[in-house]
Amino acid sequence: MHLIDTHTHLYSEKFNEDREERIQEAIDAGVKQFFMPNIDATSIEGMNNLVQRFPKNCFAMMGLHPCSVNENVEQELQLVEQELKTNKYIAVGEIGMDLYWDKSFQVEQEMAFRKQIEWAKELNLPIDIHCREAFDEILTIMDDLNDDGMKGVFHCFTGSLEQAQHILNYGDFKLGIGGVVTFKNSGLDKVIKKLKLKDLVLETDAPYLAPAPFRGKRNESAYLVNVADKVSDIFEVSVAEVAAQTTKNALQIFKP
Repeated sequence: MHLIDTHTHLYSEKFNEDREERIQEAIDAGVKQFFMPNIDATSIEGMNNLVQRFPKNCFAMMGLHPCSVNENVEQELQLVEQELKTNKYIAVGEIGMDLYWDKSFQVEQEMAFRKQIEWAKELNLPIDIHCREAFDEILTIMDDLNDDGMKGVFHCFTGSLEQAQHILNYGDFKLGIGGVVTFKNSGLDKVIKKLKLKDLVLETDAPYLAPAPFRGKRNESAYLVNVADKVSDIFEVSVAEVAAQTTKNALQIFKP
């Protein structure tokens, strides 16, 4: 079995005590590749160190996370642009908007999102989108910038069927499905059941959003198997089929 964790923060300090063990455990469980989105200037070194340590398994993205958008946004974006020019990243991410915690930098978040989408299109790279309490704002920007060059993954999708179809209508886009699909009352299972397996990629967002039965604990890339199990139940197909299709989907978007 070959699964791909399309969104994991393995460089997080929450893995400082056992990072390599957890990566090896995930590989042994069938999770063979790990796509890591950047957060900001503070995460670049640790992320790239993992790429060097596990060159066949770990792959990095470059972007500015919306929760790191503040007064120094221009400085952070300049660093992102410099890093992207090195051509060592598989996507522009994690980018998007987050209006859950703080709306005081909404204008700057919108600017950063637009700019990073444009860079992705110029470099023919996919985007990895973070969205929290900002569906309308994000879809408005994507509608405005949509063309044949825009492609990517809507990470940690938890929206409605209508929102899912809106995203998939852009063309070369997939929905990132993680631990939330295993939560009893999330309703996400009912939404994705009306979609097709070819529309989905799997992710953990480790160390966040651990699936049942680990909810509330540190998430790990090995737990992607639990997400795959749930998706196999929803679509009434084997886990092997889920792994094969979602891996194919991930490799259609990303080119590690």
